[in-house]
Amino acid sequence: MLYVNKGIIDRKLLEKIQQRNMCIAVFGSGYVGLPTAALFADVGFNVIAVDIKSKVVEALKRGVSLINEPGLKELVSRNVKARRLNAILYSAETLNQADTAIISVQTPIDENRKPNLSFLTKALENVGKILKKRMLVIISSTVPPGTMQKKVKPKLESLSGLDADTEFYLAYVPERIAPGKALKEFIESPRLVGGIGPNSTKIAAELFRTVCKKIVETDAANAEVAKLAENTYRDVNIAFANQLALISEQLGVDVIRVIELANTHPRVNIHFPGPGVGGPCLPKDPYFLLHQFSQTDHNLIKMARLINDYMHEHILKLIVQALKSSCRDVKGSKVAVLGTAYKGDVSDSRLSPAEPIICELMRLGAEVTVYDPNCPENFGAKRANSLNEAIKNADCVTIITDHTAFKNLNLQEIKASMNSKPIIIDGRRIVHPHEAQNIGFTYYGIGFGQQVTRK
Repeated sequence: MLYVNKGIIDRKLLEKIQQRNMCIAVFGSGYVGLPTAALFADVGFNVIAVDIKSKVVEALKRGVSLINEPGLKELVSRNVKARRLNAILYSAETLNQADTAIISVQTPIDENRKPNLSFLTKALENVGKILKKRMLVIISSTVPPGTMQKKVKPKLESLSGLDADTEFYLAYVPERIAPGKALKEFIESPRLVGGIGPNSTKIAAELFRTVCKKIVETDAANAEVAKLAENTYRDVNIAFANQLALISEQLGVDVIRVIELANTHPRVNIHFPGPGVGGPCLPKDPYFLLHQFSQTDHNLIKMARLINDYMHEHILKLIVQALKSSCRDVKGSKVAVLGTAYKGDVSDSRLSPAEPIICELMRLGAEVTVYDPNCPENFGAKRANSLNEAIKNADCVTIITDHTAFKNLNLQEIKASMNSKPIIIDGRRIVHPHEAQNIGFTYYGIGFGQQVTRK
């Protein structure tokens, strides 16, 4: 037996990890769960992907990933063929062989922006039914502070009759991956491992070292807050950039130039503005961090959320203003929206700022056509199969997503395909304003003051 801080870890469990002689059940086969399952299988573990959707399970059994992530389809196919990766609908009988359970299910916010932990609760109930001595349980789902100690630990102990950190091991290991780079970041980004106790930290860290290059050991409480702090920091920084963009528009300066100049200072790193913040993490994690925070006055984090949520409204105002300056009404105007994914070069449309923009334009009577070379979502608008199809006879082109495919647009060709007095609304500042104006576009961009001296 190996003794750690008065706790006891069975050496056999460590040996099973080191020898890859362990069965890992991963609950949830989504954007985080499936890369997790495939990567652990790829280093030699026997992995069972558990999901509640029969469509997902049947596809995985054939070696097919329904998630569009670079390298994931090949990774899944290879490990299914090697019989290291299998998929099942939940069954306690089938999962009795599991030595480790990794829970990676969605934890969204509800309509009141409060944490919805119903999927996590259900997964804990399922794991509790198969929990046995010396088993390791990992929570990778994002959770509010205190969840591990106040909810997860007592839930599993109650269901199993076992004590955490002595009879079974429990740790919080939050994901740090982004769509489009999931596999690379899973392996290369430093991974926080926070055990409910020191024994749990050591065991969980040993498991993740088999895949991840760098492990940072801590406790569950600190890991919970650190995970939320990472994304909240980014959200606040983006909100500052968006506020700076709104100020720049009023002052008649270009926020991109302002940021470039400010960032020459060695201790300044301002992010770039945009049409809003989307995706599964940034719009949600700040509310998780604030969930039990009692102070309501002078709340920087909440104000940042309000600013970022406002930006799609600002884009709409720019569209209306630009159309009006060209003697057009929104009703009946044809607007081409470029990008429905929440960020560049991904296929993920979750909480994309494109959705409220497109829906409001259609409500106002605009004829909206969307084009996204990466994302199939159209949010109810007409979907074009090409850029040329989207912009043909359009009055206004609105750029919402900074896909690489949109960063070198041929403005001359675009102008030739559009109606007279063409408009560009640049929500990502990927078009050079003066080039567009010189060609004959009416140009409005986030943070581009219209009183800027023309070059």
